[in-house]
Amino acid sequence: MSKRVTSARGAGTARSRATLTAGISIAALLLTGCVQSEREEDAGGGGDSAVDPTFVFAASSDPKSLDPAFASDGESFRVSRQIFEGLVGVEPGTADPAPLLAESWETAEDGLSTVFQLKEGVTFHDGTPFNADAVCFNFDRWYNWTGIQQAETTSYYYGSLFRGFADSPEDAVYESCEAQGDNEVTINLAKPFAGFIPALSLPAFAMQSPTALEEFSADEIGGTAEAPSLSEYALGEPVGTGPFMFDSWNVGQQLELSIYDDYWGDKGQITKTIFRIIDDPQARRQALEAGTIDGYDLVAPADTQSLKDAGYNITPRDPFTILYLGMNQAVPELKDPLVREAISHAIDKQALVDQTLPEGTKVATQFIPEVVDGYNEDVTTYDFDPERAKELLAEAGYPDGFEVTFNYPTNVSRPYMPTPEQVFTNLQAQLSDVGITVTPAPAAWSPDYLNQVQGTADHGLHLLGWTGDYNDTDNFIGVFFGQEKLEFGFDNPELFTALDDARAVSDRDEQTELYKDINEQIAEFNPAVPLAHPAPSLAFAPRVTSYPASPVNDEVFTEIELSE
Repeated sequence: MSKRVTSARGAGTARSRATLTAGISIAALLLTGCVQSEREEDAGGGGDSAVDPTFVFAASSDPKSLDPAFASDGESFRVSRQIFEGLVGVEPGTADPAPLLAESWETAEDGLSTVFQLKEGVTFHDGTPFNADAVCFNFDRWYNWTGIQQAETTSYYYGSLFRGFADSPEDAVYESCEAQGDNEVTINLAKPFAGFIPALSLPAFAMQSPTALEEFSADEIGGTAEAPSLSEYALGEPVGTGPFMFDSWNVGQQLELSIYDDYWGDKGQITKTIFRIIDDPQARRQALEAGTIDGYDLVAPADTQSLKDAGYNITPRDPFTILYLGMNQAVPELKDPLVREAISHAIDKQALVDQTLPEGTKVATQFIPEVVDGYNEDVTTYDFDPERAKELLAEAGYPDGFEVTFNYPTNVSRPYMPTPEQVFTNLQAQLSDVGITVTPAPAAWSPDYLNQVQGTADHGLHLLGWTGDYNDTDNFIGVFFGQEKLEFGFDNPELFTALDDARAVSDRDEQTELYKDINEQIAEFNPAVPLAHPAPSLAFAPRVTSYPASPVNDEVFTEIELSE
């Protein structure tokens, strides 16, 4: 065996996972009196009596699901990280994996099996023991999903990273799980997956109570693959091992958590967390200034300096994101490589960054940030050149341009796109300058926008992006372009095979060179336009003296420090 990893994480750096779902309401600002009374009731209860133990955070939307295995959005995962924990966490302040519920692990030389030593004395919130049997229950649950459970709109991460299920074992990465007593478990893979350990830091692979999953029918999902409906468990019965327990969820208003008294790690100062749903960036700022929230994410670029000048604490994240303009090749015009090249030349990325994105944002030349292995300094680029764009359109048979649908989200802010309407307006004008007329197709972020763009072929140009989950190239370009997707509408077996081969290579130097070549292959194929690597910021009330900002959003509220 090789690749032994041991690094017992102190209770003060314990990581947690939890989940939310979708909804929108600025009416949440009217709940001020409610929050103030809750704070008065909680004041003095536990921890430092001088500190108000209720922390109110403004979320830009409801979670998509309280079951992290059936979620892929940041607002769901922000909640998940409070309720749930995985075998693997993230080293604070980085994108690198670290032990969590697994205290150590050893991976075989061939990469096909990993033995995990589990933390002892941990229980789920419902009293169910966390042990090797619980680990196998979770892995086997994901592997045995069928029907709608396998849809990209449902089990996005498992499908993207583990590739196959029990009914399609020829494609599957996962093979089996073996419990050796209570505190040792072996995960066997059918094929090597170099990103296996860092992938387990995702909230989607957090450990959930087998008792609760069965009692509340977690896998009973209705609806269709395009628009799945949630189970009873995902709507209000999530049970993990993290520091906070689920209390209530008033969709479109707020979600409440309370501290788990028997949590194995450091419980910190906060005993109650309220996620207030405020979809409008200006309304979030007003709520902070009014004192009805303690903080919010995705500060509008124009607000950062004025909030700092007014005494609020601004906490930046290191950029670990990508914003892109997707091009669905199911649309005949977008299938033409000359048209895709014309669109790339039509966009002034620097102007887009300067006019719509936060300070510190970098123009993108490819779909991974510079710090990720495989970044190619010499990749093919399409510089801003409107005249060249017009020539290419004429060569493609569109001398007068053409009309195309442009899908973009509303009522949401994302780390890679804090103001999507502004990004759309900017790009609409740039495309118009070369003769491309766009038909605006706005939609509410969740579930409408994501389901339409990721789950159907009914879209054209579209805005989307990614906040890296861990430091692995496959987590960016493998997720985007590793297999056929309705989002992009193309079949490129050569690219799919190259990405499959690269993700199985365990030698880091060899794998890096492969990814550099793949980045050039993607640039030449040009399935989407990499626009920028935004640098998002959070804003907090003066009483929030320390916040555990993470480039991959792995932020657990037990680590927040409050002064009053």
